[in-house]
This record gives sequence, structure tokens and C-alpha cells, in this order.
Amino acid sequence: MSATIRLTMAQALVRYLSVLRTDDGQPLFGGAFAIFGHGNVAGLGEALYQYRDTFPTYRAHNEQAMAHSAIAYAKAHMRRRMMAVTSSIGPGATNLLTAAALAHVNRLPVLLLPGDVFVSRAPDPVLQQLEDGSDGSVSVNDAFKPLSRYFDRIIYPEQLLTALPRAIAALTDPAACGPVTLSLPQDVQTMAYDYPADFFEPRIVRFRALPAIEQELEEAVELLKNARQPLIVAGGGVLYGKASAALQAFAERHGIPVAETQAGKSALPWNHPLQLGAIGVTGSPAANALAFDADVVLAVGTRLQDFTTGSNSLFAQAQLVSLNVNSFDALKRRGLGLQADATLGLQGLSRLLGSWNSAGHWLDRAQQAGHAWRATVADITGQREVAGLPYDGEVIGAVQRSSRDSTTRDIVVCAAGTLPAELHKLWRTETPGGYHMEYGYSCMGYEIAGGLGVKMAKPDAEVIVMVGDGSYLMMNSEIATSVMLDKKLIIVVLDNRGYGCINRLQQACGNASFNNMLPDSAPVIDFALHAQSLGALSEHVGNISELEQAMLRARAAPRTYLICINTDDTRTTEEGGCWWEVAVPEVSTQPGVQAARARYELDRLKQRN
Repeated sequence: MSATIRLTMAQALVRYLSVLRTDDGQPLFGGAFAIFGHGNVAGLGEALYQYRDTFPTYRAHNEQAMAHSAIAYAKAHMRRRMMAVTSSIGPGATNLLTAAALAHVNRLPVLLLPGDVFVSRAPDPVLQQLEDGSDGSVSVNDAFKPLSRYFDRIIYPEQLLTALPRAIAALTDPAACGPVTLSLPQDVQTMAYDYPADFFEPRIVRFRALPAIEQELEEAVELLKNARQPLIVAGGGVLYGKASAALQAFAERHGIPVAETQAGKSALPWNHPLQLGAIGVTGSPAANALAFDADVVLAVGTRLQDFTTGSNSLFAQAQLVSLNVNSFDALKRRGLGLQADATLGLQGLSRLLGSWNSAGHWLDRAQQAGHAWRATVADITGQREVAGLPYDGEVIGAVQRSSRDSTTRDIVVCAAGTLPAELHKLWRTETPGGYHMEYGYSCMGYEIAGGLGVKMAKPDAEVIVMVGDGSYLMMNSEIATSVMLDKKLIIVVLDNRGYGCINRLQQACGNASFNNMLPDSAPVIDFALHAQSLGALSEHVGNISELEQAMLRARAAPRTYLICINTDDTRTTEEGGCWWEVAVPEVSTQPGVQAARARYELDRLKQRN
């Protein structure tokens, strides 16, 4: 008879997670973020305490924020390491829902462990329990089901024997990767069971790389060889597949220019001769002009979302080859799907392409356009003397000028508003992962919490969080967590007194400015003073020159440092960009809306159905 160990369900769960290792011997899990309540403090809380030396627990200040930190940790590790997150039942659990959606959209792993109501139903209804008169088995945790790649409610301790391996398989699957939710009823957490001892033996979790099917490679190569104006669109899958070297080798050997999505930015060094920069709605003029004229687009590891494709209008005339580990993404837009790991797929294509190269007028045009765009970026970000308030592009330049090695050591973190567009165009990095943008869900409030997760994953990097005042006010509590955990961040707050991005979009759709910008009667918020109250060092600066000097002080500071600067809500980088479909009212009494609707109907004719 095999040996057994008697443990509570919660103890068994934590012990199992603590023994998992990656190929290079690191723990698969960096630990757990936890906010305790009656639904998890006695059961899972006791287990986390018992294994605190091998499975560290981090206290946070907001459930959504701590899940964002855990997700950012996994993203910074290119999905090779991850974290668990636990909350109590009720509002603690539902606060995790936004983060679950964010992880699902971005294909990022996080293990969510919300407490749940009593299986016994003895204290029914327990504090914070949602009662459903038609279904006694429902709890708020059922809301996680559509937001999880794998969901299970553990109602018997022995269910962990099957649920945990399935959870790890989903978390580490290159195609089905995303959030996993194990719902943990309060009473079941404390129940004991005689688990097989070998269930807790150390084990290595391997990350599979899916090889391409030869016939799919041959079909893709046939299209590429007949291309006169090919373009590569690099997405997040290049980074998660650790395929940056393979991408560069492929582009150089076959003379194909590269444009980068929000998730794929930093896949190729910013100054590489074949680098065209950002593509799409927030793209560079170089990338978008060539995308418009391309006859074949090789999309590598991208979801082809509307910001990348200009709502399916940017390269509508091109034949699409979609290399993606996920068949769901590989088959989008009726392209030729090539389901494979990014590295293996690119290497397979290169093998069959042989010496084929696109050298000629197209390559010359691409290199000239890329060079011209980099010169424009240098001019925009090099502005030191600005009349009136600066705008985001000038702030980005000051941030990067403050360090000689910013393109290799800095990691910028952002998520929503105007900044994603400006950073996509203007941020320069030579290091894969040097650009950390959450733009799949574009979740306001991710920035500071995400920066904390990145710093935990990359402690030697200078993590710079760039955030607007709107996002800052939505979620800033993890400034205190960063100080408490001694995880220094540099936070640059760009204060334009409202939601400037949506205000401009509102007006572009023909409407008047309404309910987006703060009125003159609203209080002036002292972000620097607020950050000080959370334990950070801080200052407010008046111009670009002062910002550059403040950045030097921030880089030398021993703990989290916030710098606030007032910015112009009307100015943006005019160069680049393309159409994005935002539906305009078909009927309106406003002449501006009527005109915007007419433009909208014309623009829709460019879309590929």
C-alpha cells in the first residue's frame, strides 16, 4: 500500500504548488498574493502560513490590483512563471473578475483561488452569500466560468488529485493559456484527506513548443515566394515563444520588414534597419504605409485585433499568412493558418524558403521609411523647450534621456488612455519585454499594480510606470504595497485634468465635449502629496527640463518615487495612425454628428468582410 500524508485540502493545494519547478530549476509559482476574509483566512490562510518559507505570501491592498500584479509577473516572465491569488467570498471574489477578464483576453496565466460558500449549507446563507431562488448551487464564483480557461469548484478534498494537474496544464498550455479558477468552499478548505505521498514529489513542468505541419509550411512558403511586397507583423506570441532571435534571423535572411503590435513591441530592437515601428491605429507612418501596400502579410503570434488591423481595413488587400500557436487566432480573417510555435514556425519557413529574398525596391523603401521614422521619433522626443504645457511625446523623451542605458535596462509599464498610442510609437527599447503594455483589455488601473508585478519578476530592471491622472485615481493603492515590499517603482503621472483620450474621441465623432474633463470647479489634486501619504517619495515638476532632473533623482532614490507633470490634453503625435471603427449615431440633430456619420459610412467601405 502506497504511503499517504494527511492534510487539509488547503494544505495539500499549497504544498503541491510549492514543489513545481521550471526547466531551469526555478519555482513555477513565485508565491501568492492574498487578502484574507472569513472565506479563506482559517483554511487557506493557515496553509499559506505553514508553507511560507517555500511558497511566499504577499499582502496587497486591493483584490483586483493584486491580481493585476500577478498577471504582470507572468507577462514579464513570458508566461514561464506565475503566481496565485486568493480572496475571501463575496466582494473579495468579485473584485477579481476584471483581472480574470484581463488575463483571459491577453492569454496570460494566473491561478485564482477565491473562497466560496459552505458546501454543507449549515450556516446558509453565510455572510456575503449570493442567494438564487432557482438554483441552490449558485455562488458569485460562477461568474468566473466564462472568464476562466479552466474552472473547478472543489467540493471534496480528493478532487485536488485531478483538478490541480488540469489547472497546471491549462496555465502552461501555449495555446489555451489564461486564468484558472479553483473555487474553494470555506468548509472544504479545512477538511482533511489521506493524499498519496508521491503527489507532492518535486516535478518539472515543461512548456511545449508545437511544431508546424509540413504541408502548412509548404502552402505558406508558396505565398511568400510569390510575394513582391511582403510584411511581417510581430505580435505578443513572438515574445511569449521567445522567438525574437528567430524573427530577426528570418527578417534579415529573407529581407522582409517588420512592424510590431502593442503586445509584440520590443520583439525586434527599435533601431534595427528592418524595423518599421508600431502598426495600426497607434502605428507609425512607416509601418502603416507599407501595410497598406503589402501583398502578403506574415502575422506572427498576433490576435489581429482591431487596433492592429485598423478594424480590418489596413491590409485588407493582402494575402494573410497567420503563424500562431492557437488555431483560433491562426484562422482569423480567412487567412492561411499555420499553427505552430513562433520559433519553430519561422525556422521551418526559412528552411523551405532557402535563399529567397525580397531584395529590391520594396526592401529599399522599407529601410528608408524606417530610417525616416526613427529620425522623426528622435525629433519629437528630443524637444526640451516647449511653449505651454508639454504633451506625452515630450514627456516620454525626457524619461528616456534620463538614463544612458534606458533602451536596455528600463521597462515601461502602461495600459490605457492616450499613453498607449504615444508609447507604441515613441518608446525605444532593444530588449524583449522592455515594453510592457496591457492593451488587450486596456484596463485603467492596471498600471501601478502591473508595475509592481514586473518589478517582482525583474528586480534588476528600472521599472517605469507611466500613467494618466484618470487611471491613477482609479487604482493607486499598490504604491503602498511597493513600499512595503521594497519593490521600487518610478511612477510618472501625466495630469491632463480628466479623460483626455476619450474626450478627443468624443469630439472626433461629432459630439461636444461632455462628461470627460474635470470642470474648473473640481479640486486640484496634489498627486505628489498623495503618493507621499502612501510612503513614496515624490515631487511635482513644471516643465520638461525639471522632469529630466527629477528623473535623475528618482533613479537614484531608494524607494518608489512619483513625479507628476501637467500635460496638454489636446496635443498628440500627429504622424501615423489609421482608421478605427467607432460607431457614430445614424440619426442625430447635431450637425457635427451628421458629418461624422457620413465620414464613417465612407470609411467602412475600406473594410474587408
